Amino acid sequence: MSNPRLETALRGISGVHVTPYDASGNVDPAELARVIERIAAAGVHNIVSAGNTGEYYALTPDEVRVVHDGAVKANAGRSLVTAAVGRSLKEAVALGRRAKEIGADAIMAHQPMDPFAAPQSQAAYFRAIADQVDLPLVAYVRSDAMKADELLGIANHPNVAAVKFATPNLMLLADCVRSSGPGTAIWVCGLAEGWAAPFYAAGARGFTSGLVNVDPARSLAIHAALESGDFAKVRGLVDTIARFETMRTKFGNGANVTVVKEAMELIGFRVGPVRLPGLPALDAADRETLRAVLASWNVLPSRAAAE
Repeated sequence: MSNPRLETALRGISGVHVTPYDASGNVDPAELARVIERIAAAGVHNIVSAGNTGEYYALTPDEVRVVHDGAVKANAGRSLVTAAVGRSLKEAVALGRRAKEIGADAIMAHQPMDPFAAPQSQAAYFRAIADQVDLPLVAYVRSDAMKADELLGIANHPNVAAVKFATPNLMLLADCVRSSGPGTAIWVCGLAEGWAAPFYAAGARGFTSGLVNVDPARSLAIHAALESGDFAKVRGLVDTIARFETMRTKFGNGANVTVVKEAMELIGFRVGPVRLPGLPALDAADRETLRAVLASWNVLPSRAAAE
């Protein structure tokens, strides 16, 4: 599927927004609009709604629809919006078809979570969604179980726009890139800014980001340096986010969303804690480390920076 605007956006930053909750623990549409407004106004190329940073697996299907609706409405056509779908094939297809109705530009299918799914069936899941939804698909691959030929079977599907490659297996990525042709989907770094440079070297373009919720300008600066080939500048910028990203990897990446949401709280967004089974809160020492990182980025409100 040829879609130059989407292809350009996917080679940029796919910013995965958080899902804010109100004091009762329900999705907060007003605060969601504030989150989307900040990301869109910054110029992030592609906004991913209900991704992993958005706690997709902690949301009910109805809540996913509320989040999709809120993202499309608040974005108001500035960035592209990719609506995330997943879980059962029927649910993914239904959400995908609805995403087209509300004006999303693409859908992203989450990695199948069934622990007994055979690799060839994981690949077939992505292809089945692409067959049944009339929107370009981004396949979110988080498993090394699928081999290069199975991944290429996804990437060469005419309705697959990109493969979000979210495993550090660079040899597998290189095999896929080497075997790609003119009609193959874009290979996107699915492991955020810290992995973007080696992924670029292997042939991927663009990257996903949770950092855009907190400091979108920093993420955009990393992307600009990558696109210009200034890898020394990329390394310097990535050094500034190293503590933040390392904190997110604690507990087997269990603090991934927690760090982002607590950072959002510190800069003035009332997004609420991560839902179980995610980590609801950081301990006091990690929170102080996070505050120090945000102070070094100059993103804290003046009062919070002084505390």
